[in-house]
Amino acid sequence: MNKLIAIVGMTGSGKTEAGDFFKNNGYEVLRFGSVVDDAVKAAGLPWTPENTALYRKKLREDLGMAAMAIKMLPKIKQLLSDGKKIALDGLYSWEEYEFLKKELSNLVLLCIYASPRVRYERLGVRDDRPFSPAEARERDENEVVVTNKGGPIAIASYLVKNEGTKEEFNRELEKFLELLQNDSL
Repeated sequence: MNKLIAIVGMTGSGKTEAGDFFKNNGYEVLRFGSVVDDAVKAAGLPWTPENTALYRKKLREDLGMAAMAIKMLPKIKQLLSDGKKIALDGLYSWEEYEFLKKELSNLVLLCIYASPRVRYERLGVRDDRPFSPAEARERDENEVVVTNKGGPIAIASYLVKNEGTKEEFNRELEKFLELLQNDSL
């Protein structure tokens, strides 16, 4: 059975870049944030940080802190039954991890790490949803305290540091894939 990769890490660490790497290596990439994007779209609202925050909060109020994993599970199971290799971009909470681990025994957590200094620099210049250093720090605190993001990061099976070039990052991800394919994780 294929291992199911769940990419964890703080905002700006490189989770989306890791997802792109896996997509280029034959993986289906499911982005947890798409659950919120889909809810905003279904409501007929424009995508804005305010609307996404509203729907993220509503989904968690309705389904609990495992909401994104609960909503994503049917897609995951369908792709697995089709024999696809899957990488999940952006597992957040401890509750999401526990829910998926109970449902899917082949789950492996991959942590992408970059220091706050590096992440805040990246977040300040990105085209999509840039953050000031103060906004980035506030987001970090919210992710650790409110969404329980620290647990999955702390218990990840493998950590890739992403503070250098894209080529260096990809080489580290290749090492992870090799270990995964050899059942060493």
